[in-house]
Amino acid sequence: MTARIAILISGRGSNMVALADAVQAGGIPNAEVAVVISDQPDAKGLQIARELGIKTLTIERRGRKREEHDREIVSALQDERVDLICLAGYMRVLSPFFVDAFNERILNIHPSLLPAFPGLEPQRQALDHGAHESGCTVHVVDNTLDGGPIIAQRTVPVVPGDTVESLSARILEQEHLLYPAAVAAVLDTLKRKQDG
Repeated sequence: MTARIAILISGRGSNMVALADAVQAGGIPNAEVAVVISDQPDAKGLQIARELGIKTLTIERRGRKREEHDREIVSALQDERVDLICLAGYMRVLSPFFVDAFNERILNIHPSLLPAFPGLEPQRQALDHGAHESGCTVHVVDNTLDGGPIIAQRTVPVVPGDTVESLSARILEQEHLLYPAAVAAVLDTLKRKQDG
């Protein structure tokens, strides 16, 4: 059975492209990217997804409360019969309603070695803290901020003279390798549970 993946983005969607490319190349076997959803109508990643032949949806917040917005997204995801949701630069915290609807089937990638530096601007946090290394983490999304169970991590050294931009760029390279591998492992685990 082919696993249906949904990817949520707010911006350029570079991790979305990494996931889509991995699916296409067989790096995430028995899977397809069913839909890419953004809360931002002008997200650059939407156009890229369309060029890759992936269905896209824009579900804007339009001044609604978080859960009201999330209910519309959850409904769309259920319509698409998705098995796994990957947050890829999706810049909104999910409501408990959303998390519960897809319990243990939502992944996020965060540019730090969690539990260090959760939340916004983790690369700046790492530099301000004088960290000698940083990296990226794929974790299961729960109702805490960047606090769900960790699936996989990759480490990146912090080098003298690093700026937020230079560190971010090196971490992003590793994100594009880590996320597809983590998604493949999670789907494999889910499949085994279903088969078992």
